Amino acid sequence: MKLYDPAQIAEDAPPPRADRPAMAIVHDVPDARLVVFRLEPGQQVAPHASSSTVILSVLAGSGLVSGVGGERSVRPGDVVAYAPDERHGMRALEHRLVVLATIAPRPA
Repeated sequence: MKLYDPAQIAEDAPPPRADRPAMAIVHDVPDARLVVFRLEPGQQVAPHASSSTVILSVLAGSGLVSGVGGERSVRPGDVVAYAPDERHGMRALEHRLVVLATIAPRPA
């Protein structure tokens, strides 16, 4: 068994640049990859597609997620599921947004 604190991992993750969201791989096995994102106000993960199922769990803050149905507001406790090859993205507005993404199976 492995126990993780994704909120703390997100807090400790260094952003690649000041204008880019911080991210860190939490767990990585062939069946699934867990990635935590910390988006500061105004930052985004641009819409993109994955050949895997993607499930976003909002851990803290608020923001918008995008998908086939357009943009939706999210808050802590919300879970958003995307089908394989469905375009998806996220962005923080006035508040920090912390999201745990489960990607299954792990992308090649």
